[in-house]
Amino acid sequence: MYQGLSKPSLLSLAIGGCLVYGNLANAAVSQTALPQLSEAKPSALASSCEGVSSLLTASNTSIDSVETIAKGGVKLGDNEVEEHCLVKGKMHERIGEIDGKPYAIGFELRLPKKWNGRFLYQANGGLDGSVRTAEGKVGGGPLTSALMQGFAVISSDAGHGKPIPTFAYDPQARLDYGYQAVAKLTPMAKTMIHQVYGRNPDRSYFAGCSNGGRHAMIAATRYADDYDGILVGAPGYRLPLSAVASIAGAHAYASVPNTDKKDLQTSFTLAERTMVSNSILAKCDALDGLKDGLIQDFKSCQTAFSIQKDVPTCKSDRDGSCLTQPQKDAVDSIYQGVTTNDGKRIYSSFPYDAGINDADHIRWEYTSPIERDSGAVAMIFSTPPVALTDYNIRNFSGADFVWNVNIDELVEKVNAVSGVYKESAMSFMAPPSPEDMSFLRDKGGKIMVYHGVSDAIFSVDDTEAWYKALDAKNNGHASDFAQFYPVPGMGHCSGGKSTDQFDMLTPLVAWVEKGQKPRQVIATARGEGNPGGVNEEIPTSWSATRTRPLCPYPSVATYDGKGDVESAKSFICDVPKEM
Repeated sequence: MYQGLSKPSLLSLAIGGCLVYGNLANAAVSQTALPQLSEAKPSALASSCEGVSSLLTASNTSIDSVETIAKGGVKLGDNEVEEHCLVKGKMHERIGEIDGKPYAIGFELRLPKKWNGRFLYQANGGLDGSVRTAEGKVGGGPLTSALMQGFAVISSDAGHGKPIPTFAYDPQARLDYGYQAVAKLTPMAKTMIHQVYGRNPDRSYFAGCSNGGRHAMIAATRYADDYDGILVGAPGYRLPLSAVASIAGAHAYASVPNTDKKDLQTSFTLAERTMVSNSILAKCDALDGLKDGLIQDFKSCQTAFSIQKDVPTCKSDRDGSCLTQPQKDAVDSIYQGVTTNDGKRIYSSFPYDAGINDADHIRWEYTSPIERDSGAVAMIFSTPPVALTDYNIRNFSGADFVWNVNIDELVEKVNAVSGVYKESAMSFMAPPSPEDMSFLRDKGGKIMVYHGVSDAIFSVDDTEAWYKALDAKNNGHASDFAQFYPVPGMGHCSGGKSTDQFDMLTPLVAWVEKGQKPRQVIATARGEGNPGGVNEEIPTSWSATRTRPLCPYPSVATYDGKGDVESAKSFICDVPKEM
């Protein structure tokens, strides 16, 4: 397993008479044929789960339990997952040298009785710290999952047993959370799969959203030799800078006159946000040929809409129908991308979108800086971490940290090293050279990335910038192995005024193993009666089962002018003329 900062690409290899991508230093990449990986073959597990428990051994690993999960023991929507084995265990148990607390990489591995020959690493979100059910589901209200499809699936806590940021006082726990837990878990999981089924997985996949998307981006760069297909959702691949920018955004909102710092909604109320959302729709909804409450062409919208020009400026008291000039300036500073004192953008711009008044969007902008980002920045991403008596989270005040901190100093600290903390947050959290995925490319691997346009914490603009850099690195041919899907209206990983129920794992497998490059992915709105759960943000004017095509960037879904406006069949993926 390769754990360095980058892995040398395969040089020009002749495969089937075709020249594969070369990657000599500073050489231009030309369009050539990529290797085609073979299709995974299924196997059946004849013995009982308890019967294989004695076979399971791996270095630095202890098995806590092995049990049979009957069909229906795990459900997804109204679907029952078939019978499978559940293995629970730990790796690298130890006592932290700094805080004296116990650490281990906790995991669960689910092994189907009817195995499809594939392995999926399920990367979890947030601070990790919890071993979530290893089922490998993606998209809003998912109706299918990797486990349901017959994959062997692993899930872990990434090296710490509780989702609280004090784990990061331990230097090794920081590194495990950032990238090293994956390096330890992957060979262990493949060893156990071989012990149970008598062979290694034919194909291996990696999937996650949010921080899980960051893990997936790291897998595509650090561990591409271990994985054939990477599914990335809302990648917070520059998470430390995003968290600092979130805190800086709170400062911007607090700068609005008469704002109560204990209730940041007083800076930009729901009524005012709804007014702005309607203004954005008025300017942008029809850009794709149809007024339907979805802004498909979000890039053109950023030119068409201006909060300074298209939203009324209050001439007297605020009543929800206008914004004061200080409000406009504060909001615009956040959406254009908050900066340090010398004007350098900290993280990324955010697109104006109709989801600016969604409940999840508001929580990320108003609640997250105090309740989430404060602790993560103070203890995980700052080097050295903030001094905390006995490393107890009860001794920490998120509000005090946010309102007293110097933003410029935070930017410095996420790039700093100190003493036992030998890697900065941007080193252990961010993928090295994310625009260089040449090893994944040259082995025949594929990567699909999706990101909600109304995501308020990780910006779709940042993901677009990554994809453009990847495309430039590949001389305009990144789409030969990588696709990026902006999801109109969707918030962080799911929700929002969007069609957010979709399956991207199936098309990824078809692309990796059969060479069937996706042209679009069909997504469904989760209206009343949806078995995956109802999305309360769906407008009442929409059909409960509205479908739309998700289009690979830079194409957007455009109405054909004649079909059913609620059906994906009435839309085509087309590149806007100005692009």
